[in-house]
Amino acid sequence: MTQQREQWSSKLGFILAASGSAIGLGNIWKFPYIAGENGGAAFVFVYLICIAVIGLPVLVGEILMGRTTQRNPVGAFNRLSKGNPYWTALGGLGVVAGFVILSFYSVVAGWSLGYIVESMKGVFSTFTDASIANEHFGSLVGNPAWILGYHGLFFILTMVVVYLGVKDGIEKGSKIMMPILLFILLILVIRGLTLPGAEKGMDFLWNPDWTKISGESVLIALGHAFFTLSLGMGAMMTYGSYLSKKDNILNAATQVVFLDTLIAILAGIAIFTAVFATGQDPASGPGLIFQTLPVVFAKMPGGSIFAVLFFLLLTLAALTSAISLLEVVVAYFVDEKGWQRHKAVMTFGFATFLIGVPSALSFNLMSDFTIFGNTFFDAADYLASNILLPLGGFFIAIFVGWVWGIDKAIVELKNGAAEMIDGNPWLMTLWSIFLRFLSPILIFIVLLYKLGII
Repeated sequence: MTQQREQWSSKLGFILAASGSAIGLGNIWKFPYIAGENGGAAFVFVYLICIAVIGLPVLVGEILMGRTTQRNPVGAFNRLSKGNPYWTALGGLGVVAGFVILSFYSVVAGWSLGYIVESMKGVFSTFTDASIANEHFGSLVGNPAWILGYHGLFFILTMVVVYLGVKDGIEKGSKIMMPILLFILLILVIRGLTLPGAEKGMDFLWNPDWTKISGESVLIALGHAFFTLSLGMGAMMTYGSYLSKKDNILNAATQVVFLDTLIAILAGIAIFTAVFATGQDPASGPGLIFQTLPVVFAKMPGGSIFAVLFFLLLTLAALTSAISLLEVVVAYFVDEKGWQRHKAVMTFGFATFLIGVPSALSFNLMSDFTIFGNTFFDAADYLASNILLPLGGFFIAIFVGWVWGIDKAIVELKNGAAEMIDGNPWLMTLWSIFLRFLSPILIFIVLLYKLGII
């Protein structure tokens, strides 16, 4: 007996869920530190152009594939390619990517969950400099029980939401978590702006220093514009498959991009104002969140309260993304194999947790175990971020633009957006040029850069 497929109860539900998928650790954690390393405002400007050139066109194409077929990535490629086994197999990249990313993503998300507890315990008040914060972080991730415990707890939270289904779990959860996330972020932005010396952070973020922009900076911006929107991992295609034909995909995709970019910029304001106000280094790299910010909170009046809020924000952002990653895997087994949702969630949620255990232990018991010179965590990150995601995005652009065909895609895109498209024919011309030419070329360049070829 075929199961009736769920749909979002409203377009707002989709926008919040899709935005939640896009808004993850990449916005709150990665964007501020790569902006810090690449000159602040100049990098933000380049990044916004990259979002428009790569992010939005591919996002529209990926959502459209899902809505047209009402299927997960494997089923979508299979239907639109009329059963071509090669394209069907490429659709499996999204499912594999979701599985791999979630396995190590939940480890880092577990750190943010653990740091909520550390903040509540008042541990950060003893941090007088970054070396103490660094040592404390090292002692935590070096403890197998601590890192596995929070990895497991975060996974349970993720599985509960997906277990409840599209409407009652993912949509309702997104409608609760996304407003809370935005509210917390606004509190942190206001606090950052009211700190003495905050204007230095704003200058850093809004006054461009073009001497800091290099070819590598542009490639980093291109890569992050692609990664931040959850492109190439099947999440947006899967979420798009729960849309109805009457929903305007162009409108919805634009709102998702806007929200994602807004959150990244607000996070940058909240972090840089506080970092500059307390005299810390804005270019401290990946350690900015877990090693530099605890020192910032220690030096900030009322810092313990804002530390709790910040790491709660980080955890919510991670959770909304993790939900979408697990849903990709679950949707595949529900659509293609006829599994019940509950069975798929329990089976593959637990399996993904187990795959993530070696990543968690890469910081302690398995730190000496390497794959081609990388720890298990770094190898999983490299495989997903540098190979699977760029390949997934590249083939989505090629498939929609050339294989399925841009004309057929536009016919489908007009469902729910006919008035908008007919009244602005240049929109489809621009989308066609970007999706068929600019996006795949730039994504391929990013792939070569990620692989160290250029």
